[in-house]
Amino acid sequence: MFFIYIFIAFIAGVALASQSAINTQLAKAVGGEPVIATFISFAVGTVLLFFIALFKADLWQGLTALPHQPWWKLLGGALGALAVFTTILLAPKLGITAMLFFIVIGQLLAASVIDHFGLIGMPVREVNITKLIGLAILVFGLVFYFFGDKILVLMKG
Repeated sequence: MFFIYIFIAFIAGVALASQSAINTQLAKAVGGEPVIATFISFAVGTVLLFFIALFKADLWQGLTALPHQPWWKLLGGALGALAVFTTILLAPKLGITAMLFFIVIGQLLAASVIDHFGLIGMPVREVNITKLIGLAILVFGLVFYFFGDKILVLMKG
C-alpha cells in the first residue's frame, strides 16, 4: 500500500507542474491576469469537488460541522489559492522548473519543521541526522540541477 501512496504523490507532482503550465496559458487567455485564472481554476475545481463530495461522502453532514470549527482550519483553502496564484504568476517569469525548485525547498523546510514538532495536529516524526543528510542531498541535487551549468562555468573560469 505504501508504494501506491508514493505513486499518488508522484502523480500529484506531475499534476502540479502541468497545472502551472495550463493555468499560465489560461491567464494569457483572460487578459494576462493571474488572479482571474486562479479564480477560474478554483471555480472549476470547486464544481468538480462539489459533485464528488455529493455522491461519495456525506457533504451535508460535513458542512453542518463547519460553523463549529476554529477559523484557522479554513486557512487551507486560502493557502491553496495563494499557491495556485503564485504558480500562475511565477511560471512564466521563472520557468516551471525554477519555480518548482523554490516551492519544493519551501515545502521541505516547512514540512520538516511541522513533522519534527508535530505542529498543526500532525503526528511527531522526528527529523534526525540521517533525514537532515537526506534533505541536504536533495537540496544539493536541486541546486546542482538548477545552477549546475553556472557552477561549472565558475569552476572553470
